[in-house]
Amino acid sequence: MKKLLIVVDMQNDFVTGVLGTKEAEAIVPDVAAYIRDFDGNVIFTRDTHDENYLNTQEGRKLPVTHCIKGSPGWEIIPELKPLAEGKDIFDKPTFGSLALADYLKENEFSEIQLCGVCTGICVISNAVLAKAAQPNTPIKVLSSLCACVTPDSHNTALEAMKTCHIDVIN
Repeated sequence: MKKLLIVVDMQNDFVTGVLGTKEAEAIVPDVAAYIRDFDGNVIFTRDTHDENYLNTQEGRKLPVTHCIKGSPGWEIIPELKPLAEGKDIFDKPTFGSLALADYLKENEFSEIQLCGVCTGICVISNAVLAKAAQPNTPIKVLSSLCACVTPDSHNTALEAMKTCHIDVIN
């Protein structure tokens, strides 16, 4: 069985755009190198909203228009875009992807790894969905290849994932 790497929401709006952080920018070279060297399947998630975003529950709680489908902010960052070509990309209207969970229920992997942004929102959501879809498969979050709104929120999310039997590795 092959390993799987899920690259979560490495999009312009989350790295250099409206919700970008210096922490997200800092992980880009290492994420790119890891993807290139990964021995297994690689897939991507992409936060995807429409023009009605601010009227959604998420939009009312996070009133920052971002990742509008087809906009430059929605695109995978330029450094990773060539690495995403030909790969499955799961567009998701919220934090976790039910389509990704369905994919994981239909495909068995020896190990599932996750990296990307934001550790405390979309990475944790998809890691928990992966654990639910494949409860006996090791789920590993690559802590040094993830970033969050703040370093403290990143660390809080990593600790929460450990409680869910998700391995946090460097």
